[in-house]
Amino acid sequence: MKDVAAPLARLIEELKRLPGIGPKSAQRIAFHIERAPREEAERLASALIEVKDKIKLCSICNNLTEADPCAYCSDPSRDASVVCVVETPYNALAIEKTREFRGLYHVLHGALSPLRGIGPDQLKLKSLIERLKAGTVRELIIATNPNVEGEATAIYLSKLIKPLGIKVTRIAMGIPVGSELEFADEVTMLKAIEGRREL
Repeated sequence: MKDVAAPLARLIEELKRLPGIGPKSAQRIAFHIERAPREEAERLASALIEVKDKIKLCSICNNLTEADPCAYCSDPSRDASVVCVVETPYNALAIEKTREFRGLYHVLHGALSPLRGIGPDQLKLKSLIERLKAGTVRELIIATNPNVEGEATAIYLSKLIKPLGIKVTRIAMGIPVGSELEFADEVTMLKAIEGRREL
């Protein structure tokens, strides 16, 4: 960007690399940071460095944590016999927001995607199998995303784990609350019909 001073242009370029940040958002954020008091920029920079220095993966579930094991794995009030498999740490956060799930998690850090070169070896599967072979888990809930990669991952996990004698379930999918049936696509409608329950 030749119309902007070099340090500001560099900041805009770095911000554009972030997911969900396009050129206009990057420019808006960069100009906000430039106008903000130095202390605010230093707090932001410090928070970025602290995340890189202090956050690691939980040795049990692979979730992001500062302390190992993480808060979920070290909480004695959680049900260790139920493990929910998610693709990313923020998927676990979404489930936690319901305040209903009291089991543990296992974060895969991705989903199977042969087109992007992501196979079983790129996912955190070995540690999951080790956890399951310990014999304390009675149910594995697969909560991968409802897309092609998530479905492929769910099917693969189901075939991999069922021989271990562990109950494998999949989160329900279908029509979102507050929407109308006429706007649902065929796959969403099929999942809603398949996931129906008795009232």
